[in-house]
Amino acid sequence: MDDSSQKPGFLERLSSLLLREPEDREQLIDLLRSAHARELLDADALSITEGALSASETAVRDVMVPRAQMDMLDIGEPPQEIMRTVIAAAHSRFPVHDGDRDNVIGVLLAKDLLRLQTDPSFDLRAWLRPVVFIPESKRLNVLLREFRVSRNHMAIVVDEFGGVAGLVTIEDVLEQIVGDIEDEYDFDETEDNIRLDKSGRYRVKARTEVADFNAAFGCSLSEEDADTIGGLILSQLGRVPKRNESLDLGGLRLRVLRADSRRLYTLLVEPLPPGAAAEPV
Repeated sequence: MDDSSQKPGFLERLSSLLLREPEDREQLIDLLRSAHARELLDADALSITEGALSASETAVRDVMVPRAQMDMLDIGEPPQEIMRTVIAAAHSRFPVHDGDRDNVIGVLLAKDLLRLQTDPSFDLRAWLRPVVFIPESKRLNVLLREFRVSRNHMAIVVDEFGGVAGLVTIEDVLEQIVGDIEDEYDFDETEDNIRLDKSGRYRVKARTEVADFNAAFGCSLSEEDADTIGGLILSQLGRVPKRNESLDLGGLRLRVLRADSRRLYTLLVEPLPPGAAAEPV
């Protein structure tokens, strides 16, 4: 068979598409979405590429765990009290402060507390890892590069006055690029359709029935157009929303945590900020 009659390969087709030389980020994203529509990119590749592009425009303040919701350890607490806090919070790393919560002196790896079982003279201070402080305005792509170089997995976010504003982990950054990263307590494998997460917001499975959603959140979303909250969102938008896209309904903000090109999986639900108007249902 003549080579000229063969279909061009993936790289040739993608290169041909990109030869249109996008003039800005929006045009580049449009080209990538066009590539997806023409089956040059699958939905996951498109989502990850869009996430990587948005990382350079997203500040740490937009993804950090705020100060009020941080699980911290006080170096002055008895070891057994610290152990109880670590077990209850179930994190792998903890900021450690000395007195004032703004005085963060290091990071403790939960696994290091195992030494308490065998070494009665265990000195917590000696096992603290160096703490990294970053400004709220730092961009996620820059932070990810610093995490990779320094091999740190956590940073403390400080405000303009030097006070602790929150914390951010490498997982928080990666979730903005590749989507929500589930751990061994995978929400999709649990029976609960609605669950409170560590940030004080609710994770809701898209398959949750509208009636159950209304009962849980005290709202009155219509059940005429769809049986599930995911179906209601699809009905409202007329399409499948992308990851991180939001919709305001019934006094609540619903943000897409997990979705592919065909369906919704998980939503993040929280009350609307003061002064924000919800879209009518």
